[in-house]
Amino acid sequence: MRLSRLLVVLIVFAVFIPAEAQQQPKKVFRLGYLSSADPVTDSGHVEVFRQRLRELGYIEGQNIAIEYRCGE
Repeated sequence: MRLSRLLVVLIVFAVFIPAEAQQQPKKVFRLGYLSSADPVTDSGHVEVFRQRLRELGYIEGQNIAIEYRCGE
């Protein structure tokens, strides 16, 4: 009786634990921010841009990656 209970418990763990490990990672969107101004001058625009993305539900480092480039 005890052996059969142990066997059932082991089978349940074997079936359900690997299923959790197979979850798909969240998709991370990549965005490029290109500016002709230098980074110091453009910092205000960048902050407004990032704030608006947060309002839309995009959080840098969690579900969006932004690459900044400037044309100095």
